[in-house]
Amino acid sequence: MNRSITNVLFSAFSKAKAKSGATAGAMEERVAKSIDAEEGAMMLGYARSVVIVPGYGMAVAQAQHAVRELADQLERLGVDVKYAIHPVAGRMPGHMNVLLAEANVPYPQLYDMDDINPEFDRTDVALVIGANDVVNPAARTSTDSPIYGMPILEVDRAQHTIVIKRGMSKGFAGVENDLFFHDKTMMMFGSARDVVAQLVSEVKQL
Repeated sequence: MNRSITNVLFSAFSKAKAKSGATAGAMEERVAKSIDAEEGAMMLGYARSVVIVPGYGMAVAQAQHAVRELADQLERLGVDVKYAIHPVAGRMPGHMNVLLAEANVPYPQLYDMDDINPEFDRTDVALVIGANDVVNPAARTSTDSPIYGMPILEVDRAQHTIVIKRGMSKGFAGVENDLFFHDKTMMMFGSARDVVAQLVSEVKQL
């Protein structure tokens, strides 16, 4: 751990490129920034507040126990940890609550969408684990998007966002996620369980 937090937050991160159809017959190149586990651990470990956003990818990877361990390690460092639960995240309503309960996540740390959205403006890092459409700001900002008007978790309002995802694929709605290309968003690619386990290992060294 030989890098300062300032270096991590403001250095030139590696970049993943994707294309989207911004106009008919034209392609606009968009760039997503990626970080590794050491950089992610520093962002999380030196934050005052972290909101964890579990999604379908966490459920598929069965990463809930690793997520609880990560939260425990962050709390050891004095970080305030909350969980943001979207009502339709996962296979069915309440799926995320059940999985997190299996991992003994304290119920008072679980916040539904209406309660947590006002908190994102005051959140240092939002950690999105395998969620896609339910955190896509296009639902709020792009009137021509097929998901416009859909209630979302407004993670883009946090000071920084880390997204754990296998790749840059689209969500169930079939639309590209604008969140991935925001200046404040950093991507961590891989299986949710593997990536979270790497974060746990790095946070333990802080």
